[in-house]
Amino acid sequence: MTDDQFVIWVEDDLCLELLRPEHAEELFSLTEKHRQYLRRWLPWLDNNKYLQNTVDFIKYSRKQYKDSTSMHLAISSKDSIVGIIGFHKVDWINHSTSIGYWLVEDYQGRGIVTKSCKSLIDYAFGSLGMNRVEIRCAVENSRSRAIPERLGFMEEGVAREAEWLYDRYVDHAVYAMLRSEWEGEGDRAKKHKKNPPKSR
Repeated sequence: MTDDQFVIWVEDDLCLELLRPEHAEELFSLTEKHRQYLRRWLPWLDNNKYLQNTVDFIKYSRKQYKDSTSMHLAISSKDSIVGIIGFHKVDWINHSTSIGYWLVEDYQGRGIVTKSCKSLIDYAFGSLGMNRVEIRCAVENSRSRAIPERLGFMEEGVAREAEWLYDRYVDHAVYAMLRSEWEGEGDRAKKHKKNPPKSR
């Protein structure tokens, strides 16, 4: 992966853009403002207390992007970052990946994550040549689980005590979509303006 200006346009005023160093202050301010809300389901908030933590995260995420192992994108609505979405890990051998996302409370209920996921899934199956896309959500996180369910993912089961969330383990509901199933809903494979990343 080499395109430092990678962007996927979801709608005219909604895009997914590769995290860049200049995003650090805005992203840190966003997480700081919504810290208590995000902390309910995201396990990393206690390790993101200072601007430098976000600077380091973006630096590391860009290295992962260049190494073709993962991708973290800012969800930008009308030029403002409102969340993060991306691939946790790209498994080039088995042609599979998993998607993670979060959105601040103020922007929920507008279909932003659903539409962003749909565009990212199109990219995974179309440009990356993936065969399987997985989404895992805490069993009790109904808002997050609604996304794969709305997109027609199959619930494959529950991974017990899959994540340590500050003071307890939480179970994960495991959802998956296969390329044949996604394309079976119609020709959703779309060409994006940016060049696809290269497998190693």
